[in-house]
Amino acid sequence: MPTLPDLSGATVRAKRSALLALLALPAPALRRLVGPAVVIDGDPVDLETQLTLWLGEKTGDDQLAESIDAGRRQLVESARIVGGRQPIGATRDLDAGGVPARFYEPRAAAPVGPLLVYFHGGGFIQGDLESHDALCRFLAERARTRVLSVDYRLAPEAPFPAAPDDCAAAYRWAVEHAAELGADPDRLAVGGDSAGGNLAANVAIVAAREGLPLRFQLLLYPVTNAYAETASRKLFGEGFFLTSEFMDYALETYIPNKADYDDPRVTLLNAELPAGLAPAWVATAGFDPLRDEGEEYAERMRAAGAQVVTRRFGGQIHGFASIVGAGRSGPAAAAEVAATLRAGLA
Repeated sequence: MPTLPDLSGATVRAKRSALLALLALPAPALRRLVGPAVVIDGDPVDLETQLTLWLGEKTGDDQLAESIDAGRRQLVESARIVGGRQPIGATRDLDAGGVPARFYEPRAAAPVGPLLVYFHGGGFIQGDLESHDALCRFLAERARTRVLSVDYRLAPEAPFPAAPDDCAAAYRWAVEHAAELGADPDRLAVGGDSAGGNLAANVAIVAAREGLPLRFQLLLYPVTNAYAETASRKLFGEGFFLTSEFMDYALETYIPNKADYDDPRVTLLNAELPAGLAPAWVATAGFDPLRDEGEEYAERMRAAGAQVVTRRFGGQIHGFASIVGAGRSGPAAAAEVAATLRAGLA
């Protein structure tokens, strides 16, 4: 029997109802509510995205909550508001080589099929199985692929390199236990968003070096450079959800020793990319501080001989792929992500 997430919390229910009511307004009414279009370099912010930014300003939602734990709770709450109730065939929590994980099996799953090993975002200090539950359900069902979501350790409790170590260990476990997961070892993918995109790219490098099977990389607005001073960081570091202040705080918390900023597992642009790197799809958002460094890493992979496709979602902000249950533009973008995953594992 399909399982559904718990959305019974009064705060989540009330905020989700308010968001859906606003998103149901005609476009002219929405425009009057949120104000003139925001246009930078000829690219306008998507209207529904502008509404979410407007709501964030009105409600005072901020990634930098009063504590690490409060920020983690807030991320889960926000994810449930925009993720909604996404159906799935079955889920179960398990131990992936010493790393907690959640396994998703879509309703239309074949006895043996593809598997995505997914690493959540959250700046290496937030995020867990709950914050990305709706997205993993959505990807599993839409891409018709099993998903293993990895609950790697977070800073400050477990600073670098705990996260990349956990993710590599979980992927090795998935390869070794592919048969019991119903996974075709020739159709394995890694994926992740933001910090998780960094971790997925790291696992892809490990897989190529160790000769582990890997068909595809799904990298959603990945973190690739601890020292980034790109145009997108300067243009979008304030007012577009992901802020420079949060990024600096998260990085300092994740990597207390600044000498490690140069480590290729942190700054992917420093990595010596091996031969045999899996084909990759790198998605960026037009109004994301991480836009340029994600696209730069895509070029680095191409130069190393990998097959890479980049897709910039103009008008979108950081985190758009998680908006799978509210409005039209977010779910449409997430559907494209899922379709790309399915094609990459066909």
